[in-house]
Amino acid sequence: MDRLATLISRLFGWALIFLSAFIALETVLRKLFNTSLQGADELGGYVLAIGASLAFIVAMIDRAHIRIDVLHSRMTVKLQALIDWLSVISLALIGLFFLYVGWFVITDTLEYRSTAATPWRTPLIWPQSAWYAGLVVFAFCSFLSAGRATRLFMQGQYSRLAEEFNPRSAEDDLSEELEKLQER
Repeated sequence: MDRLATLISRLFGWALIFLSAFIALETVLRKLFNTSLQGADELGGYVLAIGASLAFIVAMIDRAHIRIDVLHSRMTVKLQALIDWLSVISLALIGLFFLYVGWFVITDTLEYRSTAATPWRTPLIWPQSAWYAGLVVFAFCSFLSAGRATRLFMQGQYSRLAEEFNPRSAEDDLSEELEKLQER
């Protein structure tokens, strides 16, 4: 899953670079030539919506979602494992909820043949399909993680569960950054 997170991060990074260049070009054209390509805000909305659904995946894989871990490290390994297992199950339930609600957005868009209220008049099914695909990948990854965490929890492999699903501590982040620095 780390490779997936890296790929998604790079794709979104390139999309943001493209969007930045497009907005810069739009700004120059407006200021110097009093003309516009139109749609920079529309394109920005699409990039951010799709990027948000992809960011869910990266945050889950990198264990970057926010959890208050002040007490977590002071608990027994078994209690930590229970909390970590419940958090992974919660992510899977959120993934399922996103699929459910997102499906209504997609079906409404198809039914009404919705287009953007901009000069481009983009059929909204195109960006919404990419957004929904990101949600599908997030849900799939969250289901895989929930299955793995459930198996470890039911088998009593609490240390392994903690190793894979504990929240990342500041020490974890520091050691990872030092390793990357040494590799460079």
